Amino acid sequence: MEMIKLAADDIFDGRRFLGPDRVLVLDASGAVTAVVPRSWAGDDIQQLKGWLCPGFINAHCHLELSHMKGCIPEHTGLPAFLTRVMEQRQPPGPEILEEAIEAAGQAMQAEGIVAVGDICNTAATLPYKLKSPLYWHSFIECMGFVDATAPQRLEHSAAIYAQFRAQHLPVSLAPHAPYSVSATLFRLIAGMDNNTPLTIHNQECAAEDELYRQKTGAFMDFFRHFGIQTDNFEATGRSSLQSWLPYLKDAPRLLLVHNTFTSEEDIRFAADANVSWCFCPNANAYIENRLPDTPAFLRNGVKPALGTDSLASNHQLSIWQEVQTVRRHYPHIPLEEVLQWATINGAEALGLADTLGSFEKGKRPGIVQIVDNNAKAYTLYE
Repeated sequence: MEMIKLAADDIFDGRRFLGPDRVLVLDASGAVTAVVPRSWAGDDIQQLKGWLCPGFINAHCHLELSHMKGCIPEHTGLPAFLTRVMEQRQPPGPEILEEAIEAAGQAMQAEGIVAVGDICNTAATLPYKLKSPLYWHSFIECMGFVDATAPQRLEHSAAIYAQFRAQHLPVSLAPHAPYSVSATLFRLIAGMDNNTPLTIHNQECAAEDELYRQKTGAFMDFFRHFGIQTDNFEATGRSSLQSWLPYLKDAPRLLLVHNTFTSEEDIRFAADANVSWCFCPNANAYIENRLPDTPAFLRNGVKPALGTDSLASNHQLSIWQEVQTVRRHYPHIPLEEVLQWATINGAEALGLADTLGSFEKGKRPGIVQIVDNNAKAYTLYE
């Protein structure tokens, strides 16, 4: 069988840099055969510029908001941002949305992203996903803050879920956020069979914790603005995470996204659940002008994944740019460690570590080539 042998200035295998004296060996299908010393690899080694890395995992994205790039100014804070998304998300026409979805998907592919955890409120991205070479896990978002409407809200999301399922695409039905899901709706989602992994937007702003602790703050104004009844909601006196996580404590795989205002106490509270954590640094800076307390997560043994959020809240859908932002804010964290967030940690968070995220025998993780601080997908056959 034909073997492809690639060498570079360095090879990052998903967990560590191996140095320049290693060769990545793949079969004709792109499956990893081995990473071996150059002296073992024989002839026909292709020497590439820069260094090589497994394909990136974008653990959190909103592809269907791609037409909203530049529509919302930076640093509005989350409640104001959400208000604008809800009021402006309708595209001028279906062709505008289709073109934006395709352009965003192709840009991710060109940069070396190989798998995406994508949030969906509609089936608008389904046609593109059917032809895209990327792996997409579609999280059909369910929301409804009024207990009485929970069955109808679940039914609405289940109809969208069924469209993806009918096309045999990876899909699950997930709660949107603690400020948009009622206790009854949490329980209904938790009771669904074979619905994994789950994901949720967690503690993306201070107002979320204030809502749960005291039933005050910007989300109460948000609810009034949209005529959402809050009579049956009662403050718990605890943080948002400590209030909602018990509903999903038995979920086999749960990905918490953003975590911009998550405290060390909250991180420890979640330690016994099957929780993964995802950071979206550029979106957090865009909306709240703040990043999560990353050192607190690392002190507690968390292995974060990385996401981009949407083009409504980011200037690009680039995991490499997320890596760069983390490095600028936390230069003491080694590049090797942050690259784990972009590769193997993301694969583990989405349940894809058997096939993606590292250069291990039998995997087809894709290849990113980093040259002059730019990331691009390396294609075996141009």
